[in-house]
Amino acid sequence: MKMIPEVTFQTRVRDESIPGDNPFRWQEVTTKDICAHKSIVVVALPGAFTPTCSSTHLPGYEKHYEALKSAGVDEVYCLSVNDAFTMFQWSKRLGVEKVKMLPDGNGDFTRLMGMLVKKENLGFGYRSWRYSMHVVEGEIQQVFTEPGKEDNCPHDPFEVSGVENMLDYLANAVPSNT
Repeated sequence: MKMIPEVTFQTRVRDESIPGDNPFRWQEVTTKDICAHKSIVVVALPGAFTPTCSSTHLPGYEKHYEALKSAGVDEVYCLSVNDAFTMFQWSKRLGVEKVKMLPDGNGDFTRLMGMLVKKENLGFGYRSWRYSMHVVEGEIQQVFTEPGKEDNCPHDPFEVSGVENMLDYLANAVPSNT
């Protein structure tokens, strides 16, 4: 099995010791931090506030978060080549409270995963191809990559990376916590 790339994400976390309307501070989070002794699901998608990502992909994982936990998953992360501010506002707009947002602002993780694609045809620059994966202690167990991966893809496939496929896979691959 392949290990996920070792990178550092620049995140923002609430810090009540900071006065004012924006009580957040920068915090570096590494892939080792998020994977240490854990079974996680990573949902990678092209962009915050985009149609499929906002209407179906991320909301599906949020809706079925407890089922994922019951299937043996410790945490679910949504990763996109967006900055921490955008990821925060997007999760706030969608009412996401359980799935953790992981900003890959520079695309480092996505590039090392081999999933960085050009989306210049939409004015997006570089973005993540849509996929989801199950990772245990940093080791990739399963990846559901949407078909047709290419730069400037004229469509946005959403066939295999949804929560339903992940739950079906986990039901057969991971012992239940119950």
